[in-house]
Amino acid sequence: MYDYVIFTDTGCDILPEKLREWDVMNIDLTFRVDGETREYTQAEIPTKRFYDNMRAGTVYRTAAANAETIANALTPPLEAGSDVLYVAFGSGLSSTANTAKLVGEELRAKFPERKIIVVDSLCASAGHGLLLWFAVEARREGRTIEEAEAVVMKNLPGLCHWFTVDDLVYLKRGGRVSAAAAFFGGMLNIKPVLHVDDAGHLIPMSKVRGRNASIKALAKKFTETAIDPANCTYFISNGDCPEDAKKLEQIIIDEHGNHAALITEIGPVIGAHSGPGTLAVFFVGTRR
Repeated sequence: MYDYVIFTDTGCDILPEKLREWDVMNIDLTFRVDGETREYTQAEIPTKRFYDNMRAGTVYRTAAANAETIANALTPPLEAGSDVLYVAFGSGLSSTANTAKLVGEELRAKFPERKIIVVDSLCASAGHGLLLWFAVEARREGRTIEEAEAVVMKNLPGLCHWFTVDDLVYLKRGGRVSAAAAFFGGMLNIKPVLHVDDAGHLIPMSKVRGRNASIKALAKKFTETAIDPANCTYFISNGDCPEDAKKLEQIIIDEHGNHAALITEIGPVIGAHSGPGTLAVFFVGTRR
């Protein structure tokens, strides 16, 4: 039996069945249809339908977890005598991590005998998920909560996120590209290659023409910066484009003989901002 519980939230894009396999508790982040007030959790709208709705013109808005939601999730294991390690959606893209840290301070006053550690992943999607996996592996190896935190923090600075998107309109809505860039990018079949910087912000890095070129660009970044590309653990996530995810993995297999440890879906919390056709690879590299 573990003496601590690992928490995450749906910003990690790890499917519920995989989180159950890892014995990780999840805090639901929510989203809504633009103009409506009802908040949905990821389980309420299948991912395929979510992306089909986006393609048909539906605009979604997301919300960070509030303090009450986080406190209600963390309190039961603390009451049961377990410590808590929460690997949270990165503060560069969400206020969830900062809210969780404030909640942690309040809960420490209520449960002074318990350890409550909140890690700001500075990550998104399965990059967040890969950091979570490091914590899970540390616990599986019998490491203490402090040692699991240390493993996460050791890998965090080099956790690489490389993304491409199929349609710039979704990045335009989030202010990542201009309206003109989105318009002409669509006309000219331009695909951006982006990464997440040291502060956890999504940053456009380069542009290529055509989807195949963008997939190859992601594989090239893996080759150029991954620590031991033939043996390192890497995750791939996709926004309703599983064939492209397999294509990216195959390029890496052909070059390095290394299969993805996990290929997962980008859920609504991330997908609302990046759109259908988003493809990403995550690994620990020599630099972000």
